[in-house]
Amino acid sequence: MYNAYKAYADLSDQIRLAAASSERILSLWGTMQFAAPLRCFQAYHELVALGGFTHRRPDYGIAEVTTDAGETVPVVEEVVATTPFCDLLRFSRQGASGEPRVLLLAPMSGHFATLLRGTIRTMLRDHEVYVSDWRNPRDVPLHEGTFGFEDFVQHIIDFLKFMGPQSHLVAVCQPTVPALAAVALMAQDQDPDTPASLTLMAGPIDTRISPTKVNEFATSKPIEWFREKMISKVPHGLPGAGRRVYPGFMQLSAFMSMNMDRHRNAFADLFKHRVDGDHAKADQIRTFYEEYFAIMDLDADFYLHTIETVFQKYALPEGNLTFKGRKVEPRAIKKTFLLTVEGEKDDICAIGQTLAAQDLCSGLRPYMKSHHMQAGVGHYGVFNGRRWDNHIYPVLREHIRGSM
Repeated sequence: MYNAYKAYADLSDQIRLAAASSERILSLWGTMQFAAPLRCFQAYHELVALGGFTHRRPDYGIAEVTTDAGETVPVVEEVVATTPFCDLLRFSRQGASGEPRVLLLAPMSGHFATLLRGTIRTMLRDHEVYVSDWRNPRDVPLHEGTFGFEDFVQHIIDFLKFMGPQSHLVAVCQPTVPALAAVALMAQDQDPDTPASLTLMAGPIDTRISPTKVNEFATSKPIEWFREKMISKVPHGLPGAGRRVYPGFMQLSAFMSMNMDRHRNAFADLFKHRVDGDHAKADQIRTFYEEYFAIMDLDADFYLHTIETVFQKYALPEGNLTFKGRKVEPRAIKKTFLLTVEGEKDDICAIGQTLAAQDLCSGLRPYMKSHHMQAGVGHYGVFNGRRWDNHIYPVLREHIRGSM
């Protein structure tokens, strides 16, 4: 299956490159007065060039941020730790010191960590932000071994220990489960580097609550079906050749099929805005899809373990989650302030699924636990966009400050 996709992608990439070249030429002609009719041709070539997946991580492009005081400050981006499967990036405002250190856990769910670009930019106003920049498994040589759910948890623990005491952990979507597990394990060990606060945003802590289409699909087949039908090997010619993965193109295709009308309308709007000369709106749609179509694979061990443990066996809420033979006990968390965040219109992680962490962390005193449900936002809006900036982020900022 992956071989067939790669052959198709190699061919379509040539077509898209040709369309991109034509689009650039037509856009230059479009600046001339007599060239207004060419906008339709430009918009058409733009759609062709955009209509395909890429497998390279886009740049974060965060060169500077504007503080609440209106001051524009340069941003420093650097790799501070690395493993075969992940780089730990640090973003900091130039000249800032003493800012709360926050580990922002990006989801490993078919997209690159750059999907959190807006989240990072907003948090940089008040924090030093560390990001788990996951590598595409198809680019990781087979001799580096596999990457499973327990490896994800271990990465979190290792990164928190690298950052040191009084750090803060924010997990977005899929990594909420390993994040809660990591903090619980550190609390069980009375580790001095256990984070001061934990924020879980729109994640599948307990998918028995108001199951979504994503949850229903994960429980519709036995794990053997997923192992047989959803796993492929990385084709020859790529650095990770031979690695068993859940291909990113399958993941994104599945998500798009859930809202195909919305995506179809978005492309129609892009064409219309470009033809009408409303380039700001057209560029906004294009920027979103350039990021959305940048996809990464998932190591087969991680994907299958997550499907079985999180979505089929509900191991965490059932009290059966283990890590290297040890039982994970969220009730052991006693000193880490907890915030859970959900979106009213989230069709990936429904209302109540993330809130379930509040009951699991029964060892926390009531004043150390808080919840925020944001009206009017879907899954993406929980961590990006206007309501994230104006409503959710201020809650998160005060949660971190209050735990210090």
